[in-house]
Amino acid sequence: MVPIADPDDARETARAIRTYLSPNSEIIVTHVVPKGEGVPDKASVAQRKDFAQDAYENFLNVLAADKSRITPLTLYGRDVTDTIIEGALETDTTTIAFTPRGASRWTKLITGNISESLIRNSSVPVLVLPPQEEYEPLE
Repeated sequence: MVPIADPDDARETARAIRTYLSPNSEIIVTHVVPKGEGVPDKASVAQRKDFAQDAYENFLNVLAADKSRITPLTLYGRDVTDTIIEGALETDTTTIAFTPRGASRWTKLITGNISESLIRNSSVPVLVLPPQEEYEPLE
């Protein structure tokens, strides 16, 4: 399972993960739509779905020539980390792989650190990938 936060993150994560893929790799690329549970959402469900679709398209464009099987899966939940872990367990995922999102320590302190929480709380193995600076499209 490969969680992506937004279209830019999707592109960067796909670049990072492609060097680790084999021709028979199966990937579930997932985006979590936060739910407010009684609190009005900032965007409509349709807007959130469009945002997720843009992210999936960016991910797929980087890996277009790859022979891996890629399945997009949109998850909905209040806590992003818990939602990713629950989704991984429900889909019998063997590994959660991601690239850490750039944020200052102050931002992580205030908003929470999803990366750290995922590493600490997941019963599914977690693989943290280094970002890839150089990008050459696959032919």
